[in-house]
Amino acid sequence: MNASAPLLNSRQRNAELVLEIAIDALATTTGITGQVRAFQPRNEHGSGADAELELSVDGRSYRYLVEIKHIDRMAMLHQVKQRFAEAPCPCLLVAPRMSAELAGKCRDIGVQFIDADGNAYLQAPGMLVFVKGQRPSKDGALNAALSDGVRAVGPSALRLAFVLLCAPELLNAPYRVLSQAAGVSLGAIGAIIQDLARRGYINHAKSGRRFLEKNRLMNEWVTMYPIVLRPKLAARRFRALERDWWKSVDIGQFDAAWGGEVAADQLTGYLKPEKITIYMHSASMRQNLGKLVIQNKLRADPDGDIEILEKFWELPQIDKATPASVPPLLAYADLVASMEPRNLEVATMIYQDLKNAN
Repeated sequence: MNASAPLLNSRQRNAELVLEIAIDALATTTGITGQVRAFQPRNEHGSGADAELELSVDGRSYRYLVEIKHIDRMAMLHQVKQRFAEAPCPCLLVAPRMSAELAGKCRDIGVQFIDADGNAYLQAPGMLVFVKGQRPSKDGALNAALSDGVRAVGPSALRLAFVLLCAPELLNAPYRVLSQAAGVSLGAIGAIIQDLARRGYINHAKSGRRFLEKNRLMNEWVTMYPIVLRPKLAARRFRALERDWWKSVDIGQFDAAWGGEVAADQLTGYLKPEKITIYMHSASMRQNLGKLVIQNKLRADPDGDIEILEKFWELPQIDKATPASVPPLLAYADLVASMEPRNLEVATMIYQDLKNAN
């Protein structure tokens, strides 16, 4: 079907990212979900295709051979049409962007397509979809995805790495799920995953992703967190009238969780908290922070022993397991960052539990 040579290195990476984003965009605009069954399938029906894709709608499944290609003029569509006509099974064009004019032409000549903005033309028994005029999202997802500058040590990458370390089952989740869980733009997800694979932390194979060096990634994350991500979390400091004020607080009612020493004490029972760290959901920070301050008679103090940071993850399955405290990885990172001997001893205990869990 595709007369070009096999996709290689960065070209293959970019093509796979375009496909992932297009699948997510299709789900957003139409509710149709897609799953990549293989990249560059090698069976007798798939030879020459860039991927094999299964779309699901209303309980029915539709399989396509996929050609991933940038389209900027009508003549290219006619070439695609000719190749599709020679294929033994249904084919789908996946493009970074398809103008309204080109989308209309696809419908006229019968070339099914989806693009990274959510535009689509799909026609099969029991399915007819035509979406055009969708424009690029404000977060520049496609440009971010195709950028070679995203590394697994920036703030966004640390957010995603945290989510994957805490919930490894999300390694093969759709990009839109990872975007929501980590608070990272959809377009950046693929580039970060590719960088993690390039650096040997995960295996990014056709059969799926899995960790290769989870402990090594965990150690790097703990090292980089206080330097790169923590300073971005809009820390606010306070002081309380009573030292043990926090013991009677139901922190969950403020859409928040204990971090640092309190979380470590809840995990191990071997630490008497002296400094209080709280992670509060950023979306409701203003309202809940005010309530917390008023109800517990806290006062602002730049040198206070109470630190309130923005929560940077959305992991219901993890947060429900320990509703009053942050995931153990973050509690461990907070203790290590403090550099206080009494905290480092307990941090070692948490680290051993994390390693054993891996």
